[in-house]
Amino acid sequence: MTARIVVGVDGSDQSRAALARALEEARLRDAMVEAVHAWSPPIYWGGLEYGVSQLPTRTEVEDAAAARLDEVLASFPEDVVIEPLVVEGSPARVLVDLSQGADLLVVGSRGRGGFAGLVLGSTSHGVVGHAHCPVLVVGEESARSAARAA
Repeated sequence: MTARIVVGVDGSDQSRAALARALEEARLRDAMVEAVHAWSPPIYWGGLEYGVSQLPTRTEVEDAAAARLDEVLASFPEDVVIEPLVVEGSPARVLVDLSQGADLLVVGSRGRGGFAGLVLGSTSHGVVGHAHCPVLVVGEESARSAARAA
């Protein structure tokens, strides 16, 4: 097994559908899957006057991201080698960087962002023109089907 598929996973229905599709592709290609959850430190505007008395530590944020990824992966079959990766950085930049040497990059068409009417979200839009390998963008209908099946 030398083929490598990278998939972005943020816990949204779109990313679950992307993961399901990445696993299908991995079975066809006898590939391993790198399931990637990118995180950024929370940004807080203001200070104590807004009631923020203690910011989460870097370790706490990273641990929460890892737990979220583990939770998503636990609901998928274990017939494909999946390497979970939790990486600090913007999702698009992290996925583009990890696409180097990959056979395929899979993302959902939209993730957790608040603009539901967009055809492509910021991450999928950001990777399509910059990835170092072919990109598969999994659409809305696949996400609805995956949500119904879960």
